[in-house]
Amino acid sequence: MHASELPYNKVETRAKWRDYLELCKPRVVALMMLTALVGMQLATDNIVPWNALVFGTLGIALMAGSAAAVNHLVDQRIDSMMARTQRRPLPTGRISARHAWFFAALIGCLGMTILIMFVNTLTAVLTLFTLIGYAGIYTLYLKRATPQNIVIGGVAGAAPPMLGWVAVTGHLDPNSLLLVLIIFAWTPPHFWALAIYRQQDYAKANIPMLPVTHGVRFTKLNILLYTLILTAGSLLPYAVGMSGIIYLISALLLNLGFLAYAIVLLLTNNNKVAIRTFHYSIFYLMMLFVTLLVDHYFLIK
Repeated sequence: MHASELPYNKVETRAKWRDYLELCKPRVVALMMLTALVGMQLATDNIVPWNALVFGTLGIALMAGSAAAVNHLVDQRIDSMMARTQRRPLPTGRISARHAWFFAALIGCLGMTILIMFVNTLTAVLTLFTLIGYAGIYTLYLKRATPQNIVIGGVAGAAPPMLGWVAVTGHLDPNSLLLVLIIFAWTPPHFWALAIYRQQDYAKANIPMLPVTHGVRFTKLNILLYTLILTAGSLLPYAVGMSGIIYLISALLLNLGFLAYAIVLLLTNNNKVAIRTFHYSIFYLMMLFVTLLVDHYFLIK
């Protein structure tokens, strides 16, 4: 029997460490941690304290991985129905649900303990709220309840730069919330581009993603509108004096690229443009935060 045909709760083989790593969605968490690290750097004009850099990064990453593992657990039936996800550890049976729950609880508690003991309580509490928002509110309810799921649930995924900032300062700062706003505005066009490309999968799994409930044309229009919102939001760090000319020029160029993809996507019926837009959106966010960091160190010299 092919692995994808197995019942999603049946263990086929002995799990390997790579299977547990896959539960943590390492590529997603890596992008989140980049934004968290940039948040740490922007929070101070000096060297980031070693405890925030080491233990803050580790604690936030472990709790993000825990939230991702819970997402795998809740979505294992859906994942078994979708071509993009049916080879994941739970649908194939490489990891049992019991072991996955234990793993998620273990790394989540470990991350929380590290943040409380070696960073600060506020970072631990905010990271816990983020975990609950993504693994609980979004995965358990919003994802299946409304086509605006990714918009509302995007708040949780937008939190890492704020968490990194708080790990350094111990308090919330308006500038850290600007970074949250950027990722919040970025999330819908990023994810809806993938949803267009995988529309049939989401329809098969009965997930009310926007292309399924309102059609591809409407989704493309919303991608363009949110990209315009993102463009405006991404310029706020320069507008408030948080960043300088290096960031401004980089942000303008990156936004021109994103807008070009959104416009082409709106005007074409080529489904491959959607996945290219999705891939560009990842490059966009990564480079936007890298240039924030580069600009920051030019400003403080």
